[in-house]
Amino acid sequence: MDNDLSQLIRRFLENLEIERNCSKLTIRNYEHYLNVLYDFLLDEGIEKPEIKNLTPETIRKFRLFLSRKSGTGDQSMMIVTQGYYVIALRSFLKWLVKNDYTGVMQPEKLDVPKNKDHSLKFLDNQQMNRLLNQPLLSSKNGLRDKAILELLFSTGLRVSELVSLNREKINLETREFNVIGKGGKSRIVFITKSAAEYVGKYLRSRLDKAPPLFVRNSGKGEVITASDESKRLTVRTIQRLVKSYVKKARIPVAATPHTLRHSMATDLLRGGADLRSVQELLGHKNIATTQIYTHVTDARLREVHEKFHSGNRK
Repeated sequence: MDNDLSQLIRRFLENLEIERNCSKLTIRNYEHYLNVLYDFLLDEGIEKPEIKNLTPETIRKFRLFLSRKSGTGDQSMMIVTQGYYVIALRSFLKWLVKNDYTGVMQPEKLDVPKNKDHSLKFLDNQQMNRLLNQPLLSSKNGLRDKAILELLFSTGLRVSELVSLNREKINLETREFNVIGKGGKSRIVFITKSAAEYVGKYLRSRLDKAPPLFVRNSGKGEVITASDESKRLTVRTIQRLVKSYVKKARIPVAATPHTLRHSMATDLLRGGADLRSVQELLGHKNIATTQIYTHVTDARLREVHEKFHSGNRK
């Protein structure tokens, strides 16, 4: 078997695309993380990196390199970002083991670094209402932005899922549609009456027939054709949009589109939804991922205990 690391990385990425049906974004990220590792090995004086060079000591040095590597500005790389590198490497090692390559470091020996900040960011009902009321509906982008915020909170969509939506997939009558999430997994999401109302108003206000659900406004005299994809909003645009309205609403939380996803899950659980149902609605593969919301269920269980336990009625 060919033990050349660059060739094996290429085959692994092809496997992600063909066998695991990963998104282009996931494949691009994994390629970046593994290429950083490959370049690190070259800088360590290894002319032609192979599997045998992925030793526990080499990986330890690589992780030390990551922890000292600059991130945004002059700050060091965030713990969560370092974790992405480890996850990619561990996935690569698992693929090597599965395909019977010898001399491979055991993936289980790699631990993802723990983030010091375990707090979960979400907006309470008052903050959420303030945020949803920020877009000025009479402005050029106000109705579109209102529909975006309502849909994010209504469905708990990931921002990448939101920007990939096409208008033909949205059924505003049944207020539900299917979305392809992480790992190519399909799930059904539901739209609140409020979100359906504003998405409908936004679509009726558009003069173009372009497929994307959300598009940037065309310039003066610019025409959007029925096949035009260039006007589709990007992930970065949605992130900036949310940040702008959060600041405008003077909400003391550094909220992102993902915060609205957390807020939707928190809202459901506080209303009485069970954790398993929320798992399905969010598209979590493992219930353990959904258990980050136990702060909500624990509080609700306390209320149940206080209300119904005979010992509390004395």
